[in-house]
Amino acid sequence: MVIKQVALQEVASKVLSEPIRPQFAIANVIESGVDLSETLYLLAAELGSKTPIIVSCANGIIGRDAVTGEHREVMLEDFWADAASKNSGFGMLLTVGYLPGLKVEALPLLRPREAGPVAMIDNFVVDIKNYSASVSGSTSPALIIMFGGEEVNLKPVMEKLDHAMSREAIIAGNMRSQFLYRKGIESRNIYGSSTKYFTDAVALVFARDEDKPSGEGKIQFHSAISSGVSAIGPRYKAVSVKETQSETGLTTWLTARREGEQEILGGQMIIDSIDSELVNKTELFIGVSKQRQCVVGSENPKLLRSLALHQVKGGDGKHLFVSGDGIGSGDYFHFYHSDPKVALSSCSNVSKNFRNLKLDWRSCQLHAGGVGSKEVVGGLVFSCWGRGESFFGHSNVDSSPFLDNLPGIPMAGIFGCGEVGRGFTMFNADDHEDQEEKTSCSCLHVYSTVYVLVSYTPAFVLLSTCICVGVLYSSTSKALDFVHLLLDGLPRSADDSLYY
Repeated sequence: MVIKQVALQEVASKVLSEPIRPQFAIANVIESGVDLSETLYLLAAELGSKTPIIVSCANGIIGRDAVTGEHREVMLEDFWADAASKNSGFGMLLTVGYLPGLKVEALPLLRPREAGPVAMIDNFVVDIKNYSASVSGSTSPALIIMFGGEEVNLKPVMEKLDHAMSREAIIAGNMRSQFLYRKGIESRNIYGSSTKYFTDAVALVFARDEDKPSGEGKIQFHSAISSGVSAIGPRYKAVSVKETQSETGLTTWLTARREGEQEILGGQMIIDSIDSELVNKTELFIGVSKQRQCVVGSENPKLLRSLALHQVKGGDGKHLFVSGDGIGSGDYFHFYHSDPKVALSSCSNVSKNFRNLKLDWRSCQLHAGGVGSKEVVGGLVFSCWGRGESFFGHSNVDSSPFLDNLPGIPMAGIFGCGEVGRGFTMFNADDHEDQEEKTSCSCLHVYSTVYVLVSYTPAFVLLSTCICVGVLYSSTSKALDFVHLLLDGLPRSADDSLYY
């Protein structure tokens, strides 16, 4: 435990070695048997009482080695020499940021301890809208970074957020993780003591400051997604639906028929038919097209069309078993499977969009004589833990849009369980993408990578990101060998001091 404290203090010192007025901090930890409270406590002491902080577990972290300059995508299993090893790994990605013209706060999705399993989703959405309106005059913030709990279903949450936010609002994050948070202003917790509530999710909300000093410039966020699944087989229609709760979570049992046919097919028969079309057996999902009335509070209901992905768990002579709930009789669905070729192609398309964006900005800069030129100053990556080197066969594929087009730009990334992504400003003209997926809203993804670019005009922004990776050997007192990973490339003034 003492060793971990040294590591946390060291990585925090590395990030804060330059002057910065922190608006927020996100710490992503990879460790077996992790205790996040120690990390939160240390960061709170280092960053002061008014900085919102989120600490979460991740399956992997992405960054640049400050010693070697090598970019790395590090998975938790990289710490383990073999299955029988007693080694435990510890690593942390720490992102501390100051973004001029924005205000930032952490807002929780609460669930009463004594009121059953229903979370206060409407209150959560209204809290985000009210905070954004109080800061910017608009009920939609510029960016929301979401972290959902390990056992929490974010589908109804994202449906309501998608309904309530403007089309320009970007939402990105990790669908399922262990996390802790601290608000910047504790008095904003209007629901009272945390002992009365569970926290099902937390949102880091970035809202434009309508009182920002004149001439300070403008932060903008740009987003894209690399999909890693492709559709296979015919379209099906759900005939009957039954939801069951088990130790492994909520499961839906459904019967189905092919579109345009009357015969109800057995679940295992459908799976066998899909498997016969695959060259290699991969993980299967169904993408369910839904049309539902969505309402937040007293607002007028709105018809929302969405595509929800459910993992296929199996089947028998009658039923198909899929994870989650919310499927209705009469809903249509396609099968999807994880596909490295599609993921590589869509990642290449994201890289192309990054390159075109750079060229467009450079062209505007030339026409404007270099005045008020826009540039990328940072980036965030949220990728599926099923991707990475084991998925593609070589490393740094998910990082390649940044590495190929924006080398040296500070970027921080994680591999997690389910990707949150909404409001993409750079669309991927992907021939593999199904028409159903193109025309339906989908905020929760699988086998994907969500990218967020941060641009600023003019460029006075500070975003400092650091990773500390270490291996703790429990079998010896030679406890520690830390490798510090620092994302550098911060903009500097002529006298080499940082603006803040």
